[in-house]
Amino acid sequence: MASESLAGALAAVLGGRGLHVQGWDSVPAEEPPAPVRLRKNVCYIVLAVFLNEQDEVLLIQEAKRECRGSWYLPAGRMEPGETIIEALQREVKEEAGLQCEPLTLLSVEERGPSWIRFAFLARPTGGTLKTSKEADAESLQAGWYPRTSLPSPLRAHDILHLVELAAQYGQHARHPLILPQELPCSLVCQRLVVTFTSDQAVWVLMGTVGVPHLPITACGFTPVEQRGGIKMAILRLLQECLTLHHLAVETKGLLGVQHLGKDHTDGVCLNVLVTVAFRNPGVQTEPPKVQGENFFWWKVMEEELQSQLLQRLQESSVVPVNR
Repeated sequence: MASESLAGALAAVLGGRGLHVQGWDSVPAEEPPAPVRLRKNVCYIVLAVFLNEQDEVLLIQEAKRECRGSWYLPAGRMEPGETIIEALQREVKEEAGLQCEPLTLLSVEERGPSWIRFAFLARPTGGTLKTSKEADAESLQAGWYPRTSLPSPLRAHDILHLVELAAQYGQHARHPLILPQELPCSLVCQRLVVTFTSDQAVWVLMGTVGVPHLPITACGFTPVEQRGGIKMAILRLLQECLTLHHLAVETKGLLGVQHLGKDHTDGVCLNVLVTVAFRNPGVQTEPPKVQGENFFWWKVMEEELQSQLLQRLQESSVVPVNR
C-alpha cells in the first residue's frame, strides 16, 4: 500500500469513519477464531444518558423482580439483528417512552470481550414520558431528576460516573462526536493505532501481511484473556513484534467502534489509540526495533495528520474504556 493509502486509512480511523476488517494479525494460539453470536458467546449492553437544560437526568424505575422499584439509566441487552443505535433507540422507547437520537459515545465498559457496554449521550426527539399507569415488564415509569439529587434507591451506583461524564462532556467535549459505524465484523477485535513520538515526530505501527495496514488483534475467550480484558489482545500483538520489558505501553481509548449486526455478523471492531514509549528514554529518538517481518514503523509525514495525532494524544481526545 502506498504512503498515501496508509495516510488515508489513518485519517479514516482518526475521523471515526472506520475501515473494513479484512483479517487479523494476532489471534489466541490456543483458541482459533470462531464467529461470535449475541446471546450465545457475547453480550452487548446499550445505555443512554439524557441531560436537559435544567440539569436533570432521565431515569427509569426498574420492573425486574431482582431490582424492582430501584432507579437506573435506560439500558438493556442488544438483540441479534440489531445495530448498536437501533438497540439503544428500542431500549429507550421501551423503558422511557421516548424516541431519541444518540449524540456520541461517552464510554465503553468491558468485563472481558464477552461482555461490553456502550454508553451514549443522547437527546429525546419525540414520544411521551412513560407514567406509572403504563408500567409493564420493561419498566414501572420514567422521570427527570436533578443531576445532583437522584432518587433512591439506585439499582447500582455505576451510573453516577456516567452521569458526571455526560455533564463534563456538555461543558467541554474531550473527544469529537463519535457514533458506531455500520461495518461487518465476525469477531470481537481491535484495530490498533500504536504510536511512538519523539520531538513532535510520530510513527505508527503497521502490519505487512497482505497490503500494509493498521494491525488488527482478535480478542480471545479463554479464562486468561477474559481476566485480562480486551487489553490482553493488545499486549499479545505487541509481544509478537516488540521487546516489551523496556517499554511503557498505554491504551489511551477508542477512536471509533464498528459493528453491523445484520446477516449474523455480531462481531465488534474497536479502533484503539495506543502509545509505546521507552521507560528510560535517554537519547532515544527512533521507535523501538521491530522483531520479524510482519510489522514495521511508518513515519507520519503529512503535517495535518501528524497534528491530529499529536492533539488526540496530548488531550486524551478519545472515548474512555473502563473495566
